[in-house]
Amino acid sequence: MTVRTAGTEAEVELTIGGMTCASCAARIEKKLNRMEGVTAAVNYATERARVGYGGAVTVADLIATVEATGYTAREPAPPAETAPETDELRPLRDRLVTAVVLAVPVVAMAMIPALQFEYWQWLSLTLAAPVVTYAAWPFHRAALTNARHGAATMDTLVSLGTSAAFLWSLWALFLGTAGTPGMTHPFELTIAPSDGAGNIYLEAAAGVTAFLLAGRYFEARAKRKAGAALRALLELGAKDVTVLPADGPEKTVPVGELAVGDRFLVRPGEKIATDGTVVEGSSAVDASMLTGESVPVEVAVGDPVTGATVNVGGRLVVTATRVGADTQLARMARLVEEAQNGKAAAQRLADRISAVFVPVVIALALGTLGFWIGNGAGPTAAFTAAVAVLIIACPCALGLATPTALLVGTGRGAQLGILIKGPEVLESTRRVDTVVLDKTGTVTTGRMTLLGVHPATGTDEAEVLRLAGALEHASEHPVARAVADGARERLGGLPTPEDFANVPGLGVQGVVDGHAVLVGRDRLLREWSLDLPEDLVRARERAVEAGRTAVLVAWDGRARAVLEIADAVKDTSPEAVRRLRALGLRPVLLTGDNEAVARSVARQVGIAPEDVVAEVLPQDKVDVVKRLQAEGRSVAMVGDGVNDAAALAQADLGLAMGTGTDAAIEAGDLTLVRGDLRAAADAIRLARRTLGTIRSNLFWAFAYNVGALPLAAAGLLNPMIAGAAMAFSSVFVVGNSLRLRTFRAG
Repeated sequence: MTVRTAGTEAEVELTIGGMTCASCAARIEKKLNRMEGVTAAVNYATERARVGYGGAVTVADLIATVEATGYTAREPAPPAETAPETDELRPLRDRLVTAVVLAVPVVAMAMIPALQFEYWQWLSLTLAAPVVTYAAWPFHRAALTNARHGAATMDTLVSLGTSAAFLWSLWALFLGTAGTPGMTHPFELTIAPSDGAGNIYLEAAAGVTAFLLAGRYFEARAKRKAGAALRALLELGAKDVTVLPADGPEKTVPVGELAVGDRFLVRPGEKIATDGTVVEGSSAVDASMLTGESVPVEVAVGDPVTGATVNVGGRLVVTATRVGADTQLARMARLVEEAQNGKAAAQRLADRISAVFVPVVIALALGTLGFWIGNGAGPTAAFTAAVAVLIIACPCALGLATPTALLVGTGRGAQLGILIKGPEVLESTRRVDTVVLDKTGTVTTGRMTLLGVHPATGTDEAEVLRLAGALEHASEHPVARAVADGARERLGGLPTPEDFANVPGLGVQGVVDGHAVLVGRDRLLREWSLDLPEDLVRARERAVEAGRTAVLVAWDGRARAVLEIADAVKDTSPEAVRRLRALGLRPVLLTGDNEAVARSVARQVGIAPEDVVAEVLPQDKVDVVKRLQAEGRSVAMVGDGVNDAAALAQADLGLAMGTGTDAAIEAGDLTLVRGDLRAAADAIRLARRTLGTIRSNLFWAFAYNVGALPLAAAGLLNPMIAGAAMAFSSVFVVGNSLRLRTFRAG
């Protein structure tokens, strides 16, 4: 059970049992929403109800209301306690096997006159009776339960149809002429006037039951497959962890006993138990199961790590910063589950139709029966058409259209590091035509990087990096760290300065290997009366024009080099912008940096100069989104910082980088777990494809019922064929949704 309190409101999630179609879900939802202060959404595919309540209402009251409606409700069991698939499906499979084994010869004898020996009809009755009673009992039981509560569902239609066909056959066999030795009759799919006394419909009763049980069984299996991604996500985490107490030897405990602040050991090949910060060691971490990114990430002391990722390199000691429901894995699972429990606008319409559909069908069946009898077609033709109407009209496919597509789409997204918050997000992705990209941390890495080294004539580049890197290594300034890191990456180790002094606002100075070294702004060099040679003047001007910070290096009384420092564009950003354009989106770069920096970044990733909005204060980002919306554009916003949260919430579609702040992630509609802008294009493609699958599911479900009901009422569908078609419609919808499992990033 998940309970959250918001003011005077609380929210609970219940597992619902006994639902057999969308009408059941609609009934439960209607009953719960009639309670004072209760708002409920019941999902047939996930068999869950998300209920908000307040006042004097308790969870026990909610469960009692569901049980009074004829169904069961309970708090969801933890994943580890969930019954295995075989236990859930075995009873249904047993009934299906019984129905198929007994119904096949009944159908064969009815369809093939050559098999109709002297007493074939009595053998048919013997074989069909267990099918209509034992195998079809779930339909009859649900119909009786619904009847006691004055309701009718899809099970009512099936129970009425199969029972009517069986009882008609009993009457014809015992009171009519159908029991006469040597009786035969052809198998026809069209109506024909008859008095009905010599016709039996045992093949319809047995065949319909077998087809519907098969449809329900494969539907149940497909629904489990659809939710497999979420179950796999919940099972990713480590089960045990090696804790390193401050006052004793290491010990292994269940991961549930881990507390914030505990230090734990992660050996090579082990899963990281929970979110934390590395305090000892360095390694490579495989985060592919959470982010979809196949390249391991290097981590060292001070770097954050995420629970459920795998240590593939060295030994790590980690301090836990988040445990239990607060970890990224738990938050991902919660987002996915909440999305799967939601309903798109089109599905809410389908639910309303399903709620009134069954009574309308029963009335239509009675009307069909009366019409054909009144037109002299005979009771057999009238009865055949009425039973076909009852069986063909199941609204099951309507109820499955949205939930199954959401189950598969959101589950597949979680595997690729894309979290969709709810079905309403899918509607937004269809309308979006403009995507606003925050620069720092989204398009760029978010940290200063050494991008270029321009030594003066006759100066060795390696010597520049060695001396400048050694001096800057002693400073904590972001630009100094960029120089030191860049030098260390290129050269390896760096010497230790013999003397070091920070010159506030200008740079640093000191002695390295006997050389008097200056690293900083040109003003620092002027104070030492050092002039730049012409080639370094041009290098500095080019760096400034490109929007980069120019750092000057001098030693032993001469200016030696210009270093270019900037927030580097991510390697994947240009490709990401191309993908967004291919989706029909206009990219806009948004940044608080100056115009020169913004235009330089835009040029590198392929964004037009007129689509650059620079020098924007953090609180003004939301105004930029509003201005674009006022121009008639539907805007998506991609960001990662606290200052992006308001703009993400204002945008028609907010995409939060999962490497960003909690505020941004909470404000976004889609969360991109890995810090790769290409995931934004993948997310929009996946959301649009999921919405397209929902729409195609609903179209075929509606088209099926709209097209098939008139045929059944016209007597053009044998009840057995109607049953097969109805079962196929549900399986088709689920199968169509399962195609989303093949979605690939890129």
